[in-house]
Amino acid sequence: MEFVGILCLLLVVSTLAGHLANRFKIPAVIGQILAGIIVGPAVLGIVHQTAVLSEFSNIGVIILMFIGGLESDLTLLKKYLKPAVIVAVVGVIVPVVLIGLTAVGFGFNNFDALFIGVVFSATSVSISIEVLKDYHSLNTKEGATILGAAVADDIIGVVLLSILVSLMGTSTGGQNNWQKFGLMFAGQITFVIATFFMIKWIVPYLTSIADKLLMAASPTIVCMVICLFMAWMAEKFGLSGAVGAFFGGIAVAQTTEHKKIAEHIEAIGYSVFVPIFFTSIGLKMTFAHLNQSLGFVIILTILACLTKVLGCGLGSLINGYSLKSSYLVGSGMISRGEMGLITAQIGFSAGLLSSTYYSDIILVIIMTTIIAPFLIKNAIGLLENQKERMEMPISEKTVSH
Repeated sequence: MEFVGILCLLLVVSTLAGHLANRFKIPAVIGQILAGIIVGPAVLGIVHQTAVLSEFSNIGVIILMFIGGLESDLTLLKKYLKPAVIVAVVGVIVPVVLIGLTAVGFGFNNFDALFIGVVFSATSVSISIEVLKDYHSLNTKEGATILGAAVADDIIGVVLLSILVSLMGTSTGGQNNWQKFGLMFAGQITFVIATFFMIKWIVPYLTSIADKLLMAASPTIVCMVICLFMAWMAEKFGLSGAVGAFFGGIAVAQTTEHKKIAEHIEAIGYSVFVPIFFTSIGLKMTFAHLNQSLGFVIILTILACLTKVLGCGLGSLINGYSLKSSYLVGSGMISRGEMGLITAQIGFSAGLLSSTYYSDIILVIIMTTIIAPFLIKNAIGLLENQKERMEMPISEKTVSH
């Protein structure tokens, strides 16, 4: 029963923190992450991350991405697919190169420096989705570009990480790791094909028979099964569960009852799992080795933010987006969140990083996750001001000068 008490405490503090954040016009997710930092090992040490909390957190990000897919406009995503891919590619190259070179400057060997660059090439769009939803900017060209780029970014990141782990295995005599990489890549192609079938035929069929089941809330149960199954399938094929859940949401969004389903899923997610996901980010924060590597953490945090703003912003500019639109896209790609944490953990387990620097990198990942919502809010404000000014009558523009 101890877990029940911890769960109760986290829900109370995350709700109060989110409320206070909104009162001060700060994104609620910031308050929830800070609540996790305060009650976690970094400050009070009341709550520590456990296996059960970690599972709740994983379900939280899966449901959050499923909701993001539910509320996305597939036509808009298709329209901005090309810009999204360009944004993702440039947004991976810039951090890999600049952060990799910086790591070399801090004394890392070339291989370890490359791995650190790959860690910070990852993007977690779950935080961005939450902030974009709060400010009604999810179904815009910038929102669609961020969503599409995050999915492409995830695929590129998994491929890069797989290559690095394979190279690590090869250098220690593990030649069969190249075969594993080939199988993983084939699995990802299989997932894409399976997702097409799910969206086109399987999900519409499942939702059509859901109402005929003699069970309370059967459509919601069926959609939760779709969400969890696609998340599980994505992980089995070497991708993140968040990507699978996102495509599951897109599939359900094509059905007639998607609005009602979205309401029910939001009630499930936001009542328990999503708040636990946000507070769990704060629970991972620790200041144990900060005094030894403060300079490294500060520089890496600044670069982690700048490389996504500049890299993804450049990708947007290439596609003809305005400077302010590009700033919003770049800001939306800053957060590393669970994707960065997963990538760092895989590399750490493979021996690509020492325990001391692993803690520093986790701290930087969390810092980017905290900073990102502020920059997204700022970018949305600038873009809205620009749109309002463009829509202003000429006489009013003259007066404003």
